[in-house]
Amino acid sequence: MTEVHHRYATVGGRRIFYREAGDPSRPALVLLHGFPTSSFMFRNLIPLLAGDYHVIAPDHLGFGLSDAPGADEFAYTFDALTEITAGLLDQLGVARYAIYVQDYGAPVGWRLALRDPGAITAVVTQNGNGYQAGFVPEFWAGVWAYHRNRNRTTEAAMREALSLQSIRWQYLTGVPDESLVDPTTWWHDHALVSRPGNDAVQLDLFADYATNPPLYPRLHEYFRASRVPLLAVWGRGDQIFGPAGAEAFAGDLPDAEIHLLDGGHFLLETAAGEVAELMRAFLGKHVPAAS
Repeated sequence: MTEVHHRYATVGGRRIFYREAGDPSRPALVLLHGFPTSSFMFRNLIPLLAGDYHVIAPDHLGFGLSDAPGADEFAYTFDALTEITAGLLDQLGVARYAIYVQDYGAPVGWRLALRDPGAITAVVTQNGNGYQAGFVPEFWAGVWAYHRNRNRTTEAAMREALSLQSIRWQYLTGVPDESLVDPTTWWHDHALVSRPGNDAVQLDLFADYATNPPLYPRLHEYFRASRVPLLAVWGRGDQIFGPAGAEAFAGDLPDAEIHLLDGGHFLLETAAGEVAELMRAFLGKHVPAAS
């Protein structure tokens, strides 16, 4: 039976929670979660990969079991989340690694790659956008309005995203069989983002998401220059990042492997086994476990 360790590290004076499994002498695989969840989203995937890889899955600051200082104490930006993730990996002695990015994990992963391209051995993106293509307009209209003018009216739509109903929607939309999704997921996420003061944290990150699309040209240049191996495993029913977001990677990485699977935004809730099989085949070619 695979042992998954639940650990804490202090990075920049903040306590960061992370899950770790597998032999540290094996190639490293870093799993970066999205909104509004945590490393909890990888609870089923980690044991399926830890036999061959050293798997590390942190909770971003403000999420999960990591510290969540108030927005008046810490400036929440994707740059800051990246800095903390890099600090954790440095503490753990992880200098080269593959990344799995989903939702918010994508802008963190892209920043890690841009700051140290040689560190990244491979990329797995699961509903983690890197292109303007893929943004589903019906979902993002409120976010873009918030970016244009942060006021009480536009903020109200963002606060709705923190509700139990909206988080449940993220988990169930596009899923072929809703009974396969454990309701614990949305109750767990809602409880943690509902901690006192966390609404302001999330609002700041919603606002800072505006910094992500302007990075895309640099990201695409990185893809073309590095030819980094990339696997896109995408829930085709996602109404946040649609299938066009997966297909767009082939424009800069013609050898990218792209798989549209039956599922939604949180694909691992219904297809963890299928994703793990695709990852093992992909990583086996590009980051063999024996290396």
